[in-house]
Amino acid sequence: MEDFYKYIFQKQIEVQDMPSNKKIAQWAVSLLHLLFPERNSKSFVNVVEVKDAFNESKAELLDILLKTKACTVCDNEDIAEEFYQKLPDLYQKMLTDAHALLSGDPAAKSIREVIRIYPGFTAIGIYRLAHELHKAQVPLIPRILTEYAHSKTGIDIHPGAVIGEALYIDHGTGLVIGETCRIGNYVKLYQGVTLGALSVEKAMADTQRHPIIEDHVIIYAGATILGGETVIGHHSTIGGNVWLTSSIEPYTTVYHQSNSKFIDSKPTTI
Repeated sequence: MEDFYKYIFQKQIEVQDMPSNKKIAQWAVSLLHLLFPERNSKSFVNVVEVKDAFNESKAELLDILLKTKACTVCDNEDIAEEFYQKLPDLYQKMLTDAHALLSGDPAAKSIREVIRIYPGFTAIGIYRLAHELHKAQVPLIPRILTEYAHSKTGIDIHPGAVIGEALYIDHGTGLVIGETCRIGNYVKLYQGVTLGALSVEKAMADTQRHPIIEDHVIIYAGATILGGETVIGHHSTIGGNVWLTSSIEPYTTVYHQSNSKFIDSKPTTI
């Protein structure tokens, strides 16, 4: 046992300065608050304070990149700088997501409401931050961020997925979007949808394993679409509880045929 204790102690020394998953997630949440003051009560006196806040956030990201030690060959300063240079574009994409939710959900009363409380917006926002780091080949951190969002919203989006503008996620609980999934613009996804992979060998990790969803597709609750060769053509509608492992043409509607039976259970009068 003595050797085992020494082994554990050595591992503790190696990771003792590494930021926790909670700290990494707090960086992303704080950045969302900076981008969208609707989510946060903090106010700034002038533009200089806003700029300082973003610079502090960038310094925090750099510190996280350095301390995670996940990438010893990366130029972490360049990664942090380029990430923050891309924030205006990321912000605009997030706005398209918010407006998609506002225009698509009759229960949504204002853009402020969507940005502040909708789990779909939170999950997509954190995904967009994580995806940008994923594109920069930052290991570990992007997955930590999307798993945090998953734990908070029930929406599981892999940071490697490629998602276009104006993604609409209504409710979203149980939604899964796999690593190599590609989603176009103006797509609507409801709760319990799985965009997943068929069972494949580990050697196929770098191949297209998840479906391609083209523009203006609606996928209703509980639908499962699997496989890297599966393409859902644009302007198609996939009904609830549908199971698909093959492609469909644009402008197609697929629905699950119900076998429900209805029994009259009213009490018999004598």
